[in-house]
Amino acid sequence: MKQALNILAYVMLALVSTGLTLAQGGGKAEPKRIEFKPGATSTIINDKVHGTEEAEYVLSAKKGQKLIIHMTSVPRKSSVFDLKAPNNADLGLEYDANYDYTGTLPETGDYMIIVARPTTSPGTSTYRLSITVR
Repeated sequence: MKQALNILAYVMLALVSTGLTLAQGGGKAEPKRIEFKPGATSTIINDKVHGTEEAEYVLSAKKGQKLIIHMTSVPRKSSVFDLKAPNNADLGLEYDANYDYTGTLPETGDYMIIVARPTTSPGTSTYRLSITVR
């Protein structure tokens, strides 16, 4: 019985250690918050995505504001973006072909911009994301 408890304690310790390691190094990163400089209504993000990874950004905006997103990438059209309304509501964009978006926002809250490569093949895409809120 004592040996069984020692084994159980060892297994529990191993599981907790593994969980901590995964949370520290292998967990999903928090989205990057987009904030504008005082008085500015736009910003530019330059970044990269590798392989099948995604980059996530969060932007706070109000109902009725106009959002303009323009994306360029190298190689050409090697990055795309998806835009989600607060509560992960879909805005009707096709994830595999978005390079531009202009629209009036339907509600106040945090909007998620997800950047990815439109392929599963190996490679890297360097992108420039221009974001304007008026």
